[in-house]
Amino acid sequence: MRRMLLLCGLAASTLVSAAHASQEIFFDDFHYADKAALLKGGWIIRGQRGHPGIDGGQWGSDSIALIDDVDNKGRRLLRLTARTDGTPQGTFQAQLCHQRKYLEGTYAARIRFSDAPVTGPNGDVVVQTFYAVSPLRFDLDPQYSEMDWEYLPNGGWGDVNSRLYSVTWQTVQMNPWQAYNQPHQKFVKLGNQSGGWHTLVMQAAAGKTRFFLDGEQQTENGGRNYPVVPMSINFNLWFSPGGQLPDTSAERVYQQDVAWVFHARNQVLSPAEVDDAVKDYRRAGTHQMDTVPQSEPPLASTCDF
Repeated sequence: MRRMLLLCGLAASTLVSAAHASQEIFFDDFHYADKAALLKGGWIIRGQRGHPGIDGGQWGSDSIALIDDVDNKGRRLLRLTARTDGTPQGTFQAQLCHQRKYLEGTYAARIRFSDAPVTGPNGDVVVQTFYAVSPLRFDLDPQYSEMDWEYLPNGGWGDVNSRLYSVTWQTVQMNPWQAYNQPHQKFVKLGNQSGGWHTLVMQAAAGKTRFFLDGEQQTENGGRNYPVVPMSINFNLWFSPGGQLPDTSAERVYQQDVAWVFHARNQVLSPAEVDDAVKDYRRAGTHQMDTVPQSEPPLASTCDF
């Protein structure tokens, strides 16, 4: 009887997973053996220098790792690592990007934020993120699109308080800086809550974007800041220019972990529905799924912004 119940439970999980597979879904819990397999899964590791971060800072494969989840046997995590000694040549930042084919629907990720470096003195203005973005072809590009979460544990940008930004963008000019966006700030220390683990959800549908932190809606945006062109899904970890600790050359190392990422194309799912979908995949042993079609024509994910 027990064996029969187990088999029935497995069959039910498989059916639920198959139901999700019939929709246009992207899901990844980073259960890859190595970075070569990660790249085959459609991911791009940034290597190109440039915005954001410290001018002259470096990006590259060494800043991305796949590690075992010590708290959940049999699972793996994506780890982003950024380090700096305060100089451009001593700064290494991390960014991982997926294909550029995402627009309306539901985006979600489970992320471990940190409030302090794993080594070195604390205090740098460091930015920990999950976002979707299109290339900025030129200043004030009218087709630029971006929706993002940005966590600043040490404050920055004129405010010393720890806070989580949720932002939608219309367009931007880099120099001199001129931004057209709708930001929302939640003043909070996320690294010391729930072991730093939090679920972030973004919805984009019918001209409105909504942001949810751990199931609680933070803001609703719309109007000119609504995304208009396909975007790539991104994670990055970087240091804000001018926000480095003064009077020290000691290296500081920060980390950000990601347990999974999810997108349902053209579907508005609540945070609870996202959690249920992820549980279904994991019960069924599904680590990666991608039934979201490419843009027509296919668009390059440049992974440089």
